[in-house]
Amino acid sequence: MHVASGGLVNPGIGPAEQRRQELALRVRRPLPGPRQIAVASMKGGVGKTTVTAMLGLMLAEHRGDRVVALDANPDAGTLAERLTGRTDSTVRDLLDSLGGVGALSDIARFTTLSGRLQVLASEQDPARSETFDRADYERVCAVLSRFYNIVVTDSGTGMVHSAMDGTLALASGLVVVGSHTVDGASRAGKTLDWLVAHGQQELVERAVVVLSADRTSPEIDGERVVAHFRERCRAVVVVPRDPHLATGGRIELDKVSQATSDAFLELAALVADDFGGSPPVRRQ
Repeated sequence: MHVASGGLVNPGIGPAEQRRQELALRVRRPLPGPRQIAVASMKGGVGKTTVTAMLGLMLAEHRGDRVVALDANPDAGTLAERLTGRTDSTVRDLLDSLGGVGALSDIARFTTLSGRLQVLASEQDPARSETFDRADYERVCAVLSRFYNIVVTDSGTGMVHSAMDGTLALASGLVVVGSHTVDGASRAGKTLDWLVAHGQQELVERAVVVLSADRTSPEIDGERVVAHFRERCRAVVVVPRDPHLATGGRIELDKVSQATSDAFLELAALVADDFGGSPPVRRQ
């Protein structure tokens, strides 16, 4: 109508664009202090690294502060490969040089940049990555939290691994990843069960569950799965299948479909909604 009328009639933005603007405002919620968001799943292959990458990108693109994505997978994680394609500097290199870190520029020597998101790769040498434990994770996060407002951690799939123990101990927010398949939904549920059994009830109640529709099972009732997780957690986001993300290659935001981008923007807004809350209580 705007074009046809020569600019005389301006109907304004549509409902979809208005929704995106509202979500973007929520993403920009002020922070009272640094936040660490853990992205976890007991099962591999459900898109955990993709969710970490897209969440980090959305937070970094829509906020004015500093966001870093940390690959804490002790088994040669692929977060940096998906975001920047570079793994020449890793979290182990940063650990070996912590004594010389006194400014943001010192950390920047070990990170790579994807848009406005800083990325810290996991160690790619299995002989060295096996030594990445809770103490190492806590040392790295103590430094990152001095210079970055938000740390988004891509954790490994080993829930009992020492590094995961540290990830959960420091997490102020949690994203649990599953899928629209029988095994993917089951593993997401078992991840929540494990967390509750290990004193993380409040963290689970405040968590956001992400269900990837990249793979689906005809035996599963998607609506019932979503309803189930909504009863257990704060919110559920269903991410539609995206041809660009499905390749498993390097992520380029301009190649992600609008529906997928909207889903991850909603995830970022839900994560930011919890920024004003006090740290979750851990039961001993």
